[in-house]
Amino acid sequence: MDDDESLEHETTDETETQPAPQNSDEMFYCEFEAPPAAEKNKPARESSETDLEIEDTEKYFTAGQRELYMEACKLLGVAPVSYFLRNMEESYMNLNHHGLGPNGTKAIAIALVSNTTVITLELADNCIMEMGVLSLIEMLQENYYVQEMNISDNDLGLEGARIISDFLQRNVSSLLKLQLSGNNFKDESAVLFSQALSVNYRIKNMDLSYNQFSDKGGELLGQMLALNVGLLSLDLSWNHICSQGAVAFCNGLRVNVTLKTLDLSMNGFGNEGAAALGEVVRFNSSLAHLDVSSNNINNEGVSKISKGLEFNESLKFLKLFLNPMSMDGAILLILSIKRNPKSKMEKLDISNVLVSEQFMKILDGVHAVHPQLDVVYKTT
Repeated sequence: MDDDESLEHETTDETETQPAPQNSDEMFYCEFEAPPAAEKNKPARESSETDLEIEDTEKYFTAGQRELYMEACKLLGVAPVSYFLRNMEESYMNLNHHGLGPNGTKAIAIALVSNTTVITLELADNCIMEMGVLSLIEMLQENYYVQEMNISDNDLGLEGARIISDFLQRNVSSLLKLQLSGNNFKDESAVLFSQALSVNYRIKNMDLSYNQFSDKGGELLGQMLALNVGLLSLDLSWNHICSQGAVAFCNGLRVNVTLKTLDLSMNGFGNEGAAALGEVVRFNSSLAHLDVSSNNINNEGVSKISKGLEFNESLKFLKLFLNPMSMDGAILLILSIKRNPKSKMEKLDISNVLVSEQFMKILDGVHAVHPQLDVVYKTT
């Protein structure tokens, strides 16, 4: 009698623990929240699970993400990307130039919400538009594994800048590197980025190259640098920041305490901007890599930068390639380094400047004081 009751009780328990059947919509959301559901339904005996059982669980999650992606593609009316399906377990995901569009990007974002392996996400040149950006931002607020994202060349414009800036102000993701090159950002967008990066402390590397920031944009981004305490690298190459904007930009840069790498190449700083840069080089104690190639700086501007080099103790790399300086300007640069016993300079790139034997003799004297210095110049 007791044995029969015990058997009946065990049968009832087993029946109650079996999951109820689900329709396709329920399965979509169940898989979307796969990690917490799996944790909830683990049997008690799994506390002593083997490595093999852990691997099986991870494979189940990945399979669930694939099914979720396929279902998302079906609902959004887009073709699945085979490369994405094959590489969901890799840390580097390169989806550049895949023609995803906003719906294709949304499907990718849905699948990545619960992904724990992708660290670098490349989505350049995909016409993702505002909806695609919004989907990615929503994903980043849930996914704490993606650390680098490239959404360059997507023509995001002002509305895209607004969505991204709102996200950056919240400091809610693990994103460290953000590439926004070639997105048709103008000075109106610089207002938004300036506000966002003035309070954001998580982003370490920002690429805003190949946009359309002019003098006002330079001024606003300079104001941001005076307040920002997170950025280590900033790329503003191939914009339209000229003399007045350059001076305003440098006013903020001079007091920045965290930035290590700055690319200002292909702007229009001129001699006026170079003079302001000379003050930055003199007083800024964090900048280590500075590129001001092709900024229409001649010997007059170079002399101002040289004066700053006499006092600088942090700069290691200075690139002045494709500026209209002569060998006289080049001599000013290397002599200023020689006069600074605390100089950390390792590389000076003036590779368009044709030098003579006189320059080489002076450089030998510089190497006696700073043997680590590598000067790249032009020879006949």
